[in-house]
Amino acid sequence: MALSEDYQALSPETLGARLGGVEALASRIGPDASAWSVREVGDGNLNLVFIVEGPKGAAIVKQALPYVRLVGESWPLPLTRAFFEYHALTRQAARDPGRVPEIFHYDEAQALIVMEYLSPHIILRQQMMAGRRVAGLGRTLGEFCARTAFRGSDLSMQAPDKKADVALFSGNVELCDITENLVFTDPYFDAEMNRHTAPQLDGVVAELRRDEQLKIAAQHFKRAFTSRAETMCHGDLHTGSIMVTDDQARIIDPEFAFYGPMGFDAGMLIGNYLMACLAMPAHVADDAACTAYQDWLLDVVGETWATFAGEFSRLWHTERTGILYARTLYEDQGDHLASEAALREVLGEIFRDAMGFAGIEMHRRILGLAHIAEFDSIEDPDVRAPLEEKALRLGRTLVLSRAGFAGIDQVIATTRIAARGEAQ
Repeated sequence: MALSEDYQALSPETLGARLGGVEALASRIGPDASAWSVREVGDGNLNLVFIVEGPKGAAIVKQALPYVRLVGESWPLPLTRAFFEYHALTRQAARDPGRVPEIFHYDEAQALIVMEYLSPHIILRQQMMAGRRVAGLGRTLGEFCARTAFRGSDLSMQAPDKKADVALFSGNVELCDITENLVFTDPYFDAEMNRHTAPQLDGVVAELRRDEQLKIAAQHFKRAFTSRAETMCHGDLHTGSIMVTDDQARIIDPEFAFYGPMGFDAGMLIGNYLMACLAMPAHVADDAACTAYQDWLLDVVGETWATFAGEFSRLWHTERTGILYARTLYEDQGDHLASEAALREVLGEIFRDAMGFAGIEMHRRILGLAHIAEFDSIEDPDVRAPLEEKALRLGRTLVLSRAGFAGIDQVIATTRIAARGEAQ
């Protein structure tokens, strides 16, 4: 979508006048726009986000900007990402109801979405940095990843619908280009926009960039990202795109949505869990409390994958209505063992992919353009760098040893060794 001549970026001062006539917004917060309170709260890399409150309630207004907000107007970016976010949210809502914000209004020309205001939710990353737990987190996110992966694939969808959806999301070219370069390529050479803790990490960075097997594997995963349109992925599922209370989690911000490998979302999420675990000594001063919280984070890793595998298996048995692994080849012939064997092989492939994507995510968040607050908020580089180095080395292990892990428990044990030098 080209930049419309009518497009105008919103501000807290102009939002009421511009959107006062939108019934879907006025009916939820109050008809008198002059009585609305508007706060801009966007702290991400790409978009404007406003909380709009009135006598009757509140809503979120999210608007795309025609450039990457993190960098500025020197990096243009098309407004179509709002289009893809809108369509991704509608599909996620159908595939795992209640896990994404409800959409009230979408304006393609203005590249804006009016959606449910999640309150008293906060960003999961903030919750984790404060050492607070979320009951059922692994179950919620494991179910979300499994349901969206399965129900957005040829295991479930009818072939014409799946192919039409792949064609639609293949237009998300520019945001996929960001991932293809910033995630899979730039961290492994001296790219212009890279940044890392220097000089403390210079040695390990040089080591990783000389690692032939690591660079080959990273490009294998980039090839998977670009060519294996297995399911609709969120595309940017990390602890900054999840909002939580003490006992609830909701998923937001799927503007990077694309059709790709089934293990992509789960892997990126697990990579963020592991980085939070390794960074925790800088955020929780008490050793016992730090250890307890790291153990909880690793329990979440285990629960996320166990739930994913369990829910994916349930859907395999109850909703396998697509063109892949047709029941006519297995159950309808009484061959349940072959169906179970195929399921094990599919889950094994997804697990290996997820571990590889997790490791690459850990590298790009320390060496690339877009870092994470768990590390970046550590002011002393001599404290930050050793924790980042642990994550970089664990990431390499995940990428290169993915086929050798017996399961998620071994990944957790390996992380414990990286975090505390101990196996339990």
